[in-house]
Amino acid sequence: MTHTISLSVNGERYTREVEARMLLSDFIRGEVGLTGTHVGCEHGVCGACTILIDGVAARSCLMFAVQADGAKIETVEGLASRGGALSTLQVAFRDNHGLQCGFCTPGFLMAAHEFLNGPDVSTDREVVREAISGNLCRCTGYETIIDAIIEVAGMELENRK
Repeated sequence: MTHTISLSVNGERYTREVEARMLLSDFIRGEVGLTGTHVGCEHGVCGACTILIDGVAARSCLMFAVQADGAKIETVEGLASRGGALSTLQVAFRDNHGLQCGFCTPGFLMAAHEFLNGPDVSTDREVVREAISGNLCRCTGYETIIDAIIEVAGMELENRK
């Protein structure tokens, strides 16, 4: 059984006929062609597939595409400018060595993006650790990821003054 869905991904509208059981992660990767959203565990545990749906972080491997009908979705590709310039958060990850193999990085970036745009942004290490606690990394030991987020959180807090 198929359904017609229409949603926005990184500001661009997509209307597609999809199978009822197509995962949102598969829709983003296959139908839209954005492969930055990684699929790791396919059980919602690792966080590599984290995207923002209407501004809220969600695991795209746990949702069907039909559930996102009408939604505004942001993926890691949407963080960079249209011209390809990296976002402040992406630059901070690079400069703080917040990635190694890079597999988990898109999920961490999206979780951090939600945190940094929310009302509870903080430079407190434990608060940042909690904000990204739904994402797993096998390479970095998390400290450099947290350093990158704290750097951007400081800038965000300064901008809010």
